[in-house]
Amino acid sequence: MAQPTNTFDSYDAVGARESLADFISNVDPYDTPFYTNCKKESISAHNHEWQTDALRAAARNKHVEGDDTTASAKTATTRLGNYTQTLKDAVSIPDTDNSTNKAGRSKEITYQTIKMGKELRTDLETALFSNYPKAAGNSTTAAEMAGVLTWITTNTSVATAGSPADPTGDGTDARTDGTQEAFTQARLNSVLQSIWTEGGKPNTVYLSAFQQNIASGFTGSNNQRSTIDASKSKNAVINSMDIYITPFGKVEMQLSRFNRSRDVLVMQDDMWAVGVKRNWKETELAKTGDNTKMQVVGEFTLISKNEKASGGVYDNTDS
Repeated sequence: MAQPTNTFDSYDAVGARESLADFISNVDPYDTPFYTNCKKESISAHNHEWQTDALRAAARNKHVEGDDTTASAKTATTRLGNYTQTLKDAVSIPDTDNSTNKAGRSKEITYQTIKMGKELRTDLETALFSNYPKAAGNSTTAAEMAGVLTWITTNTSVATAGSPADPTGDGTDARTDGTQEAFTQARLNSVLQSIWTEGGKPNTVYLSAFQQNIASGFTGSNNQRSTIDASKSKNAVINSMDIYITPFGKVEMQLSRFNRSRDVLVMQDDMWAVGVKRNWKETELAKTGDNTKMQVVGEFTLISKNEKASGGVYDNTDS
């Protein structure tokens, strides 16, 4: 039907008030499962160090009654270390913003500072999972922590082509990637078996959504995946989690957005820690004009207590 002649409709009207919702929606991810699962340890030096040790191999141990006891050769502990890495960001907001009425937040400086904190947590998660070796830093170069991939060397499944190479295992060098091939149940089981043989008790597998879709198809009489419903528990933190049950123990399949999709990490979480030299802190910076500046800064490192308790399935195709 046609509009009656001389109808004054909403398109002709001037002065209509805006309709703007008083909230801000943001679905960008900021969950950091590895950082969350790691114990936080207070540290006091830029180069934080710790020691690891191992038992000798089991032997046939028998002795004649009454004979003299001879001491066996002993090995020293291994001293390891990692450098702290400073992560920070800042925001500058004109002071006129204080008198501006905005939708979704009362003050822009507060909103941006909270948002910045979430972004920095994802930066830290990315650093923890990284393949960058440690760097002491100097007056012109930023210090950097060695990420997970530079520590794991004992229990690995790597590509059969492309000259992959595990790192030394002390954070001083990166692993060398090989030609990518499919992530399989057999490769994961081989890493779990290797970790068990070394004495580890892994509890979490960190993997991307692409690799999780492959893991969802794992089958077999000795291997099971089950979903544990936590929604009915008053202490529930998550709705459900996938548990992979094998002859070598149970591990949680933990989706992770910030480790490389080509890497599937099999971790004993209590054998990793985050060293905290300076925890996250908000600081208002000195005024240099008609504006307010806020900084969020923290200083952390990754502590690999014993890499033999963890492992990795590397060089997986990711598309």
